[in-house]
Amino acid sequence: MRVIEINNQALKLAERAMLQPAANQVLIKVVAAGVNRPDVMQRLGLYPPPPLASDIPGLEVAGVICALGSAVSHLSLGDSVCALVTGGGYADYCLASATLCLPIPTYCSFIEAAGLPETFFTVWSTLFDRAGLLPDETVLIHGGSSGIGTTAIQLAKAFGAKVFVTAGSDEKCQFCLALGADAAINYRVQDFVAVIQQLTNAQGVDVILDMIGGDYLPRNIKCMAFDARLIHIALQRGVKADINLLPLLLKRITLTGSTLRARDDAFKAQIAAKLYQHVWPLVATGQIKPIIHSTFKLNEAALAHDLMESGRHIGKIILEI
Repeated sequence: MRVIEINNQALKLAERAMLQPAANQVLIKVVAAGVNRPDVMQRLGLYPPPPLASDIPGLEVAGVICALGSAVSHLSLGDSVCALVTGGGYADYCLASATLCLPIPTYCSFIEAAGLPETFFTVWSTLFDRAGLLPDETVLIHGGSSGIGTTAIQLAKAFGAKVFVTAGSDEKCQFCLALGADAAINYRVQDFVAVIQQLTNAQGVDVILDMIGGDYLPRNIKCMAFDARLIHIALQRGVKADINLLPLLLKRITLTGSTLRARDDAFKAQIAAKLYQHVWPLVATGQIKPIIHSTFKLNEAALAHDLMESGRHIGKIILEI
């Protein structure tokens, strides 16, 4: 089968032997696979796969089940599914835990379905399970035009929150507004701290979803309301920051973070069940949808990574297998 391997920080098309599912796994004939920033980080040697995970990049796939593990009873050969995986997505075939496979929602193409798992699992786990976002609360989403951002806007609005975002151009801000954001801040020309103060009458926001890190941390704290929660999911501007700890005490701020890839299947299966119950019906009706920016062939994976690193995209980048 064809796969994409990482060789000296480059992506190369290669051939590997066919995979066989373990007892609790399925083998998926991949039709499309999502491209995500963690894939880029893995290619650069900054985000190694967890133990026992495939060294092939790719954290989400959509396709057709072509083999079942001996312990799998709730899925069938020929089922069309999308799945969150710990690696291996950039390939003709990919192994997935049976508990992390979800049916492709009505009216969703394979390409659209490949853009669902990584961002939807991440956003549900962080915004709702970890940060506890409630209806009528306010949330600030950094990177609003990214795959995570476009998903977070839609989910937060669907469940009754007021949504502010930052993005890197007027075009991206306009897209976020059209998607449902209540306000969009072009961080290249505006001070998001000052704008948030204006938008909230100096009260601050209840939740911040941050994939930037670094020097955004002290600025985020200035944007936060009493009992607010700040959750980090990536660190694009670095792993260190200097902050004044006093506001954490005075405002009773919760500062936390999360990565999903290394969590066990039981934890991820709980998220899958919540998505299927609460979110999949909204995807099936078109109220929520994955935002697909562009697609590339498997042998064009390097071009997909170039686009990801450029930051020019809005929404998801997909490989057609």
